[in-house]
Amino acid sequence: MVTPNYSLSGKLAEDTNTFNGVVVKYSEPAEAKIPKKNWRLYPFKGVEALPHITLKNQSAYLLGRDRRVADLPIDHPSCSKQHAVIQFRQVTYKRDDDSTGKRVRPYLIDLESANGTFINNKPIEPRRYYELFEKDVIKFGFSSREYVLLHEDSKEDTQEVEKESS
Repeated sequence: MVTPNYSLSGKLAEDTNTFNGVVVKYSEPAEAKIPKKNWRLYPFKGVEALPHITLKNQSAYLLGRDRRVADLPIDHPSCSKQHAVIQFRQVTYKRDDDSTGKRVRPYLIDLESANGTFINNKPIEPRRYYELFEKDVIKFGFSSREYVLLHEDSKEDTQEVEKESS
């Protein structure tokens, strides 16, 4: 069961949600956790592989053009200043023996960006969390860059990812 979050939001959160003089459009949920597993984003510009981005020391990563607040800057003009967030959340799951456990999973949320966010070439609704899975491809706005999500236990190395994205 999900419990309601009664923390400050909207105009009430502006005082507490300002960073480098910018009001951040996003507040982390109560279930936010730093992942134990090392997740990575592998960016591609066309067929060119760019250096991977490690997602391991924070529970959330803000993506956007505003470098004052973005953890992961995306400079394409079709992307919003605060475009989307990759949020790690602790969720409950059912094991094979019907017991329950908890694990930290990555989610993506679009922050009402002007030109949208896409998972596997499908647009996602703004202000809604979407669980991310290994090998998902993320795109922002009309940028040609694609980001492939993998984690440290991924069976494929970067060369095989490059072949798939070609």
